[in-house]
Amino acid sequence: MSTIAIVFALVGALMVGFSAYSVFTKAEFVVGPLAEYGVPESIWTFLGVAKAAGAVGLVVGVFVPLIGVAAAIGIALYFAGAVITTFRAKAYAHAVFPIMYAAPAVVALSLGFSG
Repeated sequence: MSTIAIVFALVGALMVGFSAYSVFTKAEFVVGPLAEYGVPESIWTFLGVAKAAGAVGLVVGVFVPLIGVAAAIGIALYFAGAVITTFRAKAYAHAVFPIMYAAPAVVALSLGFSG
């Protein structure tokens, strides 16, 4: 795995981990839009757990590439769902945020966890 791929994996893990932490602590800048988009509060904890698992998976992926690949794919799919959610809520300007959180994981995946 190249140094730059490791850097992107770790930056992605930090970003997604922060996003998970923000859900767990019910930070207004995260849960406010979730409520606005109509995401049921009953699944917010699950969303935080999914993000946390993705963040841990990216870190583990530095040492076990297959885990990193799975985590990066999971993060990409998770945040693709978030983009769709913003579009369905007609909050088009907010779509940039999930893209921004997914980008480092996607870059790490494209640079190759196995190289």
